[in-house]
Amino acid sequence: MRAARLHAVRDLRVEDVLDPVPAPGEVLLAVRAVGVCGSDLHHYLEGSIGAITAHEPFILGHEFAAEVLEGGSLAPGTLVAVDPNRSCGACEWCRDGHTNLCPGVRFAGVPPYPGALAEYATARPEELVPLPPGFDAATGALLEPLGVAIHALDLARLRPMASVAVLGLGPIGLLLLQVARACGAGQVVAVDPLAYRCALASTLGADAVATTAAGVLEATDGRGVDVVLEATNSPAGPQHAAEAVRVGGRLVLVGIPTGNSFALDAALVRRKGLTIKMSRRMRHVYPRAIAMVQAGKVTFTPLFTHRFDLDGAPAAFELQAGYRDGVVKSVVFPGGRG
Repeated sequence: MRAARLHAVRDLRVEDVLDPVPAPGEVLLAVRAVGVCGSDLHHYLEGSIGAITAHEPFILGHEFAAEVLEGGSLAPGTLVAVDPNRSCGACEWCRDGHTNLCPGVRFAGVPPYPGALAEYATARPEELVPLPPGFDAATGALLEPLGVAIHALDLARLRPMASVAVLGLGPIGLLLLQVARACGAGQVVAVDPLAYRCALASTLGADAVATTAAGVLEATDGRGVDVVLEATNSPAGPQHAAEAVRVGGRLVLVGIPTGNSFALDAALVRRKGLTIKMSRRMRHVYPRAIAMVQAGKVTFTPLFTHRFDLDGAPAAFELQAGYRDGVVKSVVFPGGRG
């Protein structure tokens, strides 16, 4: 089959590889759509995320939808979203329902486990989520980042009419904005240094937009917001979030910082008495994600700015990494442009 494999920093090659062989009980899938995620870009630009480093070429991609080819109880041809998080199911954290925190997780597209930027993939039946009528493959792929946003709002414990700031208006940030609105947020302030992303946030429900976090204080007369949802890739993002939140407020840190570190002013977060939550991936929230899309609470259409076939995957990553051409979300269609 053909697959996009990362060989080194900025060295993504589409090449012939062996077809995947399903393990006993697994399902063989034809991949139909793959979203380019910010965590994919960390591998692409830095060669790692924290201590997770590839020692040989590997296939990226974990936001994906596919068609069932054989295996399992679903009929061949069924279009499914695929949960990339293969937790062990037996550890303390899995038993407590925190499958996203499983220390033994196998996550698609994170070394050494192959991802979905390929013509074919395999998965266990319990990782497959059949898509309802009217959902296309691109919509199915974006259910994974929507799930990340839903999980972050679960951690935020947002009260009705609470004020919210979203820092970072990539796909995750724009989904956080929409989910916060659906959860009953009051004033919502959206922040990003890129003007075109601020403009898109306005169309998706932000009450105010700003190119720096200082704009949050300006929009709230110096008080700060009740909750900050931080979804940047900047090492300064968490500090900016702490500055923008009110005394006694709550931070949910969703973004992965470039360089794998960030610093917080200890006196600031202590004197404000902040609650800080780290958000990692998601639990099993696909049913809620599907319901939100069906109810019109969330729209993906403005996020789908660029489409590529599999041979265009290297160009998709370069475009996304360079923030060029008004890009928000690039989607790769291994069977064609969709």
